[in-house]
Amino acid sequence: MTDGQLKDLRFGYTTGACATAAAKAAVTGLLTGSIPQQVEIVLPRGQRAVFQIAESSIDAKWARVAIQKDAGDDPDVTHGAMIVVTIRPGQPHSGITFRAGAGVGVITKAGLPIPPGEPAINPVPRRMIEAVLEETTEPFAQSADFIVEISVPGGEELAKQTWNPRLGIVGGLSILGTTGIVRPFSCAAWIASIHRGIDVARANGVTHAVGSTGATSEQTAQQYFGLPDMAMLDMGDFAGGLLKYLRRHPLPRLTIAGGIGKLTKLAQGALDLHSSRSKIDFEALGDVASTLGADKTAITMSNTAQHALDIAGPQLAASMAAKARDTACGVLTGAAIDVDCLVVDRSGKAVAIADGNGARILP
Repeated sequence: MTDGQLKDLRFGYTTGACATAAAKAAVTGLLTGSIPQQVEIVLPRGQRAVFQIAESSIDAKWARVAIQKDAGDDPDVTHGAMIVVTIRPGQPHSGITFRAGAGVGVITKAGLPIPPGEPAINPVPRRMIEAVLEETTEPFAQSADFIVEISVPGGEELAKQTWNPRLGIVGGLSILGTTGIVRPFSCAAWIASIHRGIDVARANGVTHAVGSTGATSEQTAQQYFGLPDMAMLDMGDFAGGLLKYLRRHPLPRLTIAGGIGKLTKLAQGALDLHSSRSKIDFEALGDVASTLGADKTAITMSNTAQHALDIAGPQLAASMAAKARDTACGVLTGAAIDVDCLVVDRSGKAVAIADGNGARILP
């Protein structure tokens, strides 16, 4: 997708922004006896956003508001989900207490911004909700002492499509958002997930992690090394995001696993492996292949890295693994991390590996 196309895409709002708006509407109902049909909130960077209330109900001791999340043109798994907030009065001077309702997860492992045992409601949404409750309550000359329960119908099933299970977040989704805005096809969101995966792995004593470019390479690497889910980092195309964070937050061993195409890009120095942001240099690939006895012209004229591998044979995979490892080690300079690179074919077979002992073809 081009930059021009991205500019035409519609932005959306995070689960945290939706929860904040729902909380404002619910507390307004609790204080006044009437829930508004829409509310306006201020997002963390100063933008104002208006939200329509999808559903609401009220009782003497609670108020409940649902807002349907609109992620804009981003392929977000929570697009269309109902973010439901129930507000109840708390004990005097108790402040604001957060609870996880149905479909919102609970933290069970260290390494995340919220401690174990707490609802998976991230710090920025918590601050946004606290601020809007205090602001709305102030004209009524009473302190903001409330119990805030957030739920997402169907959230437990949706969470299976996210990183939550391997991060130790059980029971549902996280309420997220640092800016309140969902940017279409956001690289930052994916990279942030990689960082949280590293944090959790480190906090729970994982000594060997795998950064994989896709589901097939992840599954193969996990079985090959016998690693737990917590050790698996869905790197996708963001090798740079993985490596740069590990340089500052190292763990003892890293495997980068992927197909020949992605690892060839890494071998040639690319840290963003997406097809629109990096390309394979087939001329350079031909030079490498010719040293292995392959026909340079045939490699140079090949359509894909897989085509080149079919021509040159598995020794080319071993060579690319070694060069990819060199790139990774260059980024990790100064960090005490043992690195290896594993090439996986489309069928899920491990083809070649390069580590501190050199590169080799796998049986």
